[in-house]
Amino acid sequence: QVQLVESGGGLVQPGGSLRLSCAASRSTFSINRIGWYRQAPGKERELVAIISSIGTSYYTDSVKGRFTISIDNAKNTMYLQMNSLKPEDTAVSYCYARVVTLDSWGQGTLVTVSS
Repeated sequence: QVQLVESGGGLVQPGGSLRLSCAASRSTFSINRIGWYRQAPGKERELVAIISSIGTSYYTDSVKGRFTISIDNAKNTMYLQMNSLKPEDTAVSYCYARVVTLDSWGQGTLVTVSS
């Protein structure tokens, strides 16, 4: 599988910005899908944003216009730029990747949006 390591979580005020990083142990060119999930306290894990191997990106409605997913293939790293953060964005964010039929998950990084 691919090892995924997230970083960049932390505490930010509402309206602020944060950038999450996900470093992959293999070339991102070989990853069929890579993106971000998040799980808020007491809620189910949800897909936030994802990019497929054919370049198709998807964002869940609640983050459209605020979050941007990107990949630096040279660094084998995926980023999630989060702007205009809201308290409801508070969650553990997980990097996700799929190689063929094998799924990989990062350990999670906590994003807390609070005054």
